[in-house]
Amino acid sequence: MKEIKKEDIQQEVFDLYDDYAHNRLNRRLFIDKLSTYAVGGLTVSSLLSFISPDYVKKIQIKQDDTRLNSEFIEYNSPKGGGKIKGLLSRPADTNGKLPGIVVVHENRGLNPHIEDVGRRAALAGFISLAPDALTPLGGYPGNDDDGRELQRKRDRDEMLEDFIAAFEYLKNHPQCTGKVGVVGFCFGGWISNMMAVKIPDLGAAVPFYGGQPTENIEDINAPLLLHFGELDKRVNAGWPAYEASLKQNDKKYKAFVYKNANHGFHNDTTPRYDREAAELAWERTIDFFKKHLT
Repeated sequence: MKEIKKEDIQQEVFDLYDDYAHNRLNRRLFIDKLSTYAVGGLTVSSLLSFISPDYVKKIQIKQDDTRLNSEFIEYNSPKGGGKIKGLLSRPADTNGKLPGIVVVHENRGLNPHIEDVGRRAALAGFISLAPDALTPLGGYPGNDDDGRELQRKRDRDEMLEDFIAAFEYLKNHPQCTGKVGVVGFCFGGWISNMMAVKIPDLGAAVPFYGGQPTENIEDINAPLLLHFGELDKRVNAGWPAYEASLKQNDKKYKAFVYKNANHGFHNDTTPRYDREAAELAWERTIDFFKKHLT
C-alpha cells in the first residue's frame, strides 16, 4: 500500500476528525462516515491510522533532555479538583528567576504532545507548568479517546479554576519572577481567554484556536495574541463578535489567521499540522511572551 500524504486526504476527512475529536460524533458514526472517503486504494483503517496522533515519533524535546530540569509536581486547586499534577520545566543552566508560562492542554488531558510543548516553552527561557486537568480522575489515561471521555466528566468551570490555581502556583514559585502568561490549544485556548477575563494580573494570554468569552470582556487586562486556522470554521465563527467587544473595550490584542490551516494546526503529531503556520505562530508566541513578561 502506498504511503498516504496529507495532499491525498479531502478536507471533509479533517472536518470529520474535528467533529469526532470534539465529541460531536461518536466513534461508530465517525468510522461509518469515514468509510465514505475510503476510495482509490485508501482503507478506513489506513485513514484512521493516518489522521490519529503519533506520540512516539513526533516528540521534539524528550523528558530527559539535559538542557532542562523537568519534573512532575502537585499543586493545590481548592476551587477546582483539589490536588493537580503538572509538568514543571525550566532551563538547566539558569540560576536566576524566570518569567512563567502556564501551558494548557486540549480536551483530552496532559498528553505527550502538550508535555512536549511545555518543555519547548521552558527551552525558550521560561519556567513552564503544564497541568493535567484529569488528575482528579486518575490523570491522562494513555490515549486520547479515553482522555476525551474522562474530560467530559469534569465541569469546565472547575477545570478553569485548576489552571487559575496553576497561575498562582507559578507566580509564587521561588524560581519565577512573578510575571506569568498562559498559552493554550483548543480547550486550552478557551481556558487562556477565560484566564484573561478572570485574572487581573495575568501577564499575557495566547489562545490557539480557542473558544471566546462572551461576557466581562471589560475585565481583561492582559495583552492577547490570538491564532486561528483559516479552515477552522467552528472556532472562527465566534471571533468577529469577540473582536468587536475587544475593540469596544479598548483592549490590546493581535490576531492572526493562518491561510489554509486547520484547527489543531500547531499539533505536529497529526496530519492537521501545518509546519509553516505552526513555526510562525510559535515564534510569534515566544516573542510576545518575551515582550510582555520580561
